[in-house]
This record gives sequence, structure tokens and C-alpha cells, in this order.
Amino acid sequence: MTYPIEETGNMLIIRLTGEIDLENASHLRESLLNALDRGRSLLVEMSDVGYIDSSGIASLVEALQNARNKSLDLKLVSPSARVRRVLELARLDKVFSIHTDVGSATQ
Repeated sequence: MTYPIEETGNMLIIRLTGEIDLENASHLRESLLNALDRGRSLLVEMSDVGYIDSSGIASLVEALQNARNKSLDLKLVSPSARVRRVLELARLDKVFSIHTDVGSATQ
């Protein structure tokens, strides 16, 4: 699975789709870390993600730690209701910077 990456100003946007589970979490992890290796902050657009499990969450958390180690931002953008609920249950909505749209995330 590949995730398209776009450039906006000094940030990158990676658009996630479908289900993020054990089967494809390693691809997500690799995509996120490769994007951060470019030395730019990252927006993770999640409106088309219908499901995420603990392996997907772990990939996001690892990418956030990697971003912080590089003094970069990693922001989540418009997570679907199901994804938002998982983040809230894990209290990760307090850890990640979550925005309703790309515009608010780039300000």
C-alpha cells in the first residue's frame, strides 16, 4: 500500500485511506518515517481511514516521537469518527495535535 505525499508550503501532507491494521501498518510506518526524513513537518490526513488498530496507532506514535526528535511537527488532520474515537479511548487526542482541516493545521 502506498500513501500519496503532497507538498504545501514548508510541510508535507500524507493522505491515508482504507483500513490501517497489522497487515499494512509496517507500510504506514515506513511511509511516515521516510516523509520525516525529508526534514519537513508532516500533516497526516485521515478522513478516509475507516479503521485503525493498535499496530496503526503504534506507527503514528513512533512517527510522532521521530518528528519530535528532529524538532519537526506531526499533526493529524480530520480523522474519521471511528479513528477519533480510538485516539480518545487511548487518550492520544491529548498527545497528538489534531485539526479539522489542512488550513487550520498549517497556521
